[in-house]
Amino acid sequence: MNILILGSGGREHALAWAVMQNPKCDRLIVAPGNAGITSVAECAKLDIMSPDAVVDFSQNHSVDFVIVGPEDPLAAGVADALRSAGILCFGPSAAAARLEASKSFTKEICDAANAPTAGYAHFTDLDAAKAYVEEQGAPIVIKADGLAAGKGVVVAMDMATALDALEDMLGGAFGDAGAEVVIEEFMEGEEASYFVLSDGKTVLPIGTAQDHKRAYDGDEGPNTGGMGAYSPAPVLSDEIAAKAIAEIVQPTIDEMARRGTPYQGVLYAGFMIKDGQPRLVEYNCRFGDPECQVLMMRLGAQALDLMLACAEERLAEATVNWADDHAITVVMASKGYPGPYEKGSVIGGLEDLPEDSFNMVFHAGTKAKGEQVTAVGGRVLSVTARGASLSEARERAYAMVERINWPEGFNRTDIGWRAL
Repeated sequence: MNILILGSGGREHALAWAVMQNPKCDRLIVAPGNAGITSVAECAKLDIMSPDAVVDFSQNHSVDFVIVGPEDPLAAGVADALRSAGILCFGPSAAAARLEASKSFTKEICDAANAPTAGYAHFTDLDAAKAYVEEQGAPIVIKADGLAAGKGVVVAMDMATALDALEDMLGGAFGDAGAEVVIEEFMEGEEASYFVLSDGKTVLPIGTAQDHKRAYDGDEGPNTGGMGAYSPAPVLSDEIAAKAIAEIVQPTIDEMARRGTPYQGVLYAGFMIKDGQPRLVEYNCRFGDPECQVLMMRLGAQALDLMLACAEERLAEATVNWADDHAITVVMASKGYPGPYEKGSVIGGLEDLPEDSFNMVFHAGTKAKGEQVTAVGGRVLSVTARGASLSEARERAYAMVERINWPEGFNRTDIGWRAL
């Protein structure tokens, strides 16, 4: 079959790498793609935010199946347009994607489903929001209501940080995404991510992962889109995972179906776990980045079969076959990220690195300039490895990092520290 993946990041490179291993895939196009994706798929210019453009492209290129990578096209209704045109699609409708696109909507669903989550309040007025924060005290969590590329969350450990965050968000720092804010109680515990597929009724867990959000070693520095991840996440034991499905995920899927907006696609649930009890931190309506990289490393070719079963509403008959293995990814980012950073620096040494089922460098913010690979984004590379143990996978990943010649980049040196 002919398959189209929408997106240009490390997540999409990892999806393309897994999909290409499946014999069902005859032709793979990624739009717009990046310098690394060109080694596994065709890259095409396409406005992925335009539902009509995506439908036209799919029809003109005889595309049988579309996998939507990022959240923005989902919120823009690309999946709806594809389904209306009779094109098989992996990704939720715009109505269902509100689980990520609106934090206050997610809270509303949690309330209706009795799903354990943090206490919260919702504001559009700066003075009212400040008064609430001053009444509640710190630590407290301030979230931009809309999509902010994973950066619209401030965990404020003191009042000054909380009030500054409100000034920024309601003052326009995140555009429309921050025109409304959700203020949550600070939850203690350990965070982990659970990835499930839903075809609107059936829920199928496909793996756990743990992300590292802070920019620097020891979980210091500003929040980022993610500086590394590993899978599986030991904190999500079988017992806690079962509780999370029964108390949070399945009730959410049931509530979405009850409202006439069934959820079809991958649902990435972030949990805070304390004393064996998971509480929902957030939902994302797509594979996380960099969590997707470790999941695809472990799933391989079966990832396509699972996504097809999801899109064709036959998850009840699908199973996931896990090897007893571990994967880890280390993000290499441009110096300055998540703040301002220089673009255009040359990355050396990539051509000498192994590319196999145990070692992969997934590209995110890269662009080919002649024979050279240049950095054009904040998070630029996801150096990913698999092993029989987490420590073995970690050694492999950091051995590859050492061989990459990129003085303008930086990375954390402690990915996986919680589990190890």
